Amino acid sequence: MKFASLRDGRLLLVSRDQTRAVHAAPVASSLLDALQRWDAVVLPLTGLYESLNAGTAAGAFDFDPGACTAPLPRSPQWLDGSAFLNHGRLMEQAFNSPPIPLFDSVPVMYQGASDDFLGPHDDVPLPSEADGIDFEGEFGVVTGPVPMGVSPEAALACVRLVVQINDWSLRALGPHEMKTGFGFLQAKPSTAFAPVAVTPDELGDAWRDGRVQMRLQVQWNGERFGEPHGGEMNFHFGQLVAHAARTRRLTAGCIVGSGTVSNVARAAGSACIAERRVIEKIDQGEIRTGFMKFGDRVRMQALFEDGRPGPFGVIDQRVVSV
Repeated sequence: MKFASLRDGRLLLVSRDQTRAVHAAPVASSLLDALQRWDAVVLPLTGLYESLNAGTAAGAFDFDPGACTAPLPRSPQWLDGSAFLNHGRLMEQAFNSPPIPLFDSVPVMYQGASDDFLGPHDDVPLPSEADGIDFEGEFGVVTGPVPMGVSPEAALACVRLVVQINDWSLRALGPHEMKTGFGFLQAKPSTAFAPVAVTPDELGDAWRDGRVQMRLQVQWNGERFGEPHGGEMNFHFGQLVAHAARTRRLTAGCIVGSGTVSNVARAAGSACIAERRVIEKIDQGEIRTGFMKFGDRVRMQALFEDGRPGPFGVIDQRVVSV
């Protein structure tokens, strides 16, 4: 199934070709409601989805991604990992920083703000260009209830939905916050999501080994920035969810992100500016690319292996002064 949410929080089912939609009420009032009552609503929602795709759903209408907020406008918890180790290794190499202990064997993860997610076409208001405005293209999963101490294999079975993410960052603020030992706060403003959240079966063979086997095409001000592949995750989503649940339960609706999609091959490009900058430092001896300015735009879209548009829709956002 494919889900989207209107700005008032009402839940939509979106057709497989993303052209039509239908309200999910009275089966579920919101996506969080559906996730919290999944076993009770999955069959009626599936029936409604099938009728939508067959063209027989009463009240169906043209789907407008611009009318949507994030699929989950708010979440009980937003946890972001760093599952593409190439990204971290590049940072270490560029700045001669000491390696993170157990980096290759234990996922790195932070807890972000989950009360005010941005929609796919929302402007991104930020206070200052001097803060080092950066986009970060990611994939993520939304969970059902996850028990404490779950195994990675069992955690993967707790995945209900897959999402596409732009995890905005303010790079000038991050180093100080990391040195305090308390983690990110000001360096991580509101995260944005593509309009459509999908059940894993909608990805077909592109959902494999607990990973999104798709390229994430990123454009900055209309110029190609990168198309790194999600299959290069060193930790799969089951491992990330299990890491988050090692000492606590997760409730339905928690979102777990992959971290910046990053590939070893330079030709793939990057999904964030910070990575391009460290590659410039390593390969050319100096950083040449600046961060975003007010008025800049970023566009992200997942692509299947054959080049077809992915199931999540498009993130297309502009940075503006608050």
